[in-house]
Amino acid sequence: MSEPPNHETAGSGKVQRIVGLGAGAAGFAGHERGGTGSASEIATEDMILNIGPQHPATHGVLRLKLTLDGERIVACEPIVGYMHRGVEKLFEVRDYRQIIVLANRHDWLSAFSSELGVVLAVERMLGMEVPVRATWTRMLLAELNRVLNHLMFLGSYPLEIGAITPIFYAFRERETIQEVMEEISGGRMHYMFNRVGGLKEDLPAGWLNRVAAAVTAVRSRLPQIEDLIFGNEIFQARTRGVGVLSAEAIAQYGVSGPIARASGVDFDLRRDDPYLAYDELTASGALTVSTRTAGDCYARFGLLLDQVKVSLDLAEACVDRIAALPQGPINVRLPKILKAPEGHTYAWTENPLGINGYYLVSRGEKTPWRLKLRSASFNNIAVLPTMLNGCVVADMVAILGSMFFVVGDVDK
Repeated sequence: MSEPPNHETAGSGKVQRIVGLGAGAAGFAGHERGGTGSASEIATEDMILNIGPQHPATHGVLRLKLTLDGERIVACEPIVGYMHRGVEKLFEVRDYRQIIVLANRHDWLSAFSSELGVVLAVERMLGMEVPVRATWTRMLLAELNRVLNHLMFLGSYPLEIGAITPIFYAFRERETIQEVMEEISGGRMHYMFNRVGGLKEDLPAGWLNRVAAAVTAVRSRLPQIEDLIFGNEIFQARTRGVGVLSAEAIAQYGVSGPIARASGVDFDLRRDDPYLAYDELTASGALTVSTRTAGDCYARFGLLLDQVKVSLDLAEACVDRIAALPQGPINVRLPKILKAPEGHTYAWTENPLGINGYYLVSRGEKTPWRLKLRSASFNNIAVLPTMLNGCVVADMVAILGSMFFVVGDVDK
């Protein structure tokens, strides 16, 4: 059946007619994704297909309401809120110390980074200067947390499109980093190690040496993950040219983080609006911002690996700087009842999944009057209807996995 669709071929008195799969499946004869387009002889009706809220193709309880014409998606409506717990209202009835334990749970893969945004906002309101030792340790832990986040997606994304082996390699590296994170904080996911004014406690004896060894080990084994996945022709066929996201759509929907940088948007808060001591890392050349231009699933996935390499370099630079610092305090002594002065501020950080922001409004009480959370994953999901329109269902799984979101971060 090498003839174009709807052509009749005669041979031995036999007439053969080739038909397509529906009006929504254009271009199938050219081995493209889809079918035979408007010339198809089979009329189809639109079908509503619910992916989720509990489905193997989704991350957690996300629901996608798809309108299909054959195999092609003509409309997509993300339906969120199944994990909503009203975290912003919970912030308002807890004091500034208690808020931290809630802030690290909406994006459970970026717990330390989410804690960081809250304490930076409160410290800014108080006009508080944090000890240098705490500043550099915060950066070290934030970059290790970024590596953990990206390794999770580097292992789980290939799994979603049929590659089982990479997740074992990725989790081996995750465990190497988790050991040092667990040693210092006592937690594997919800570290609860940030405090207003610094960190919970000083570093254990010999911990910096163990971090340096872990960073070296992970860096030496990263090529194994790269060779295993990026050279695989099946993985390339499923991801290259699929789910292309334009820079214009990124600006319209407020998409940020590795997804935006994979489409050529050269923006990173660590460099462009520095906090902590990232300006020093930028000046020293340790911090570089990786970008790609293709904007497809392959580029988004590749950018995660690029960022893991940069974060390992940053972690190594932080270890060297902390080791050179004299012994000193790791936090600021706080009053028994902590009250932020009346006013408002906005603190945003470059979380592993994108921009994470806290808008804090205080009336001088021990609890915030308002604390608005801007999560990265919400905007990453909001752009899905634009991306999925015209795709086929098989590509939907590849595109969805490449948007790198956490459902709790969407729902808050």
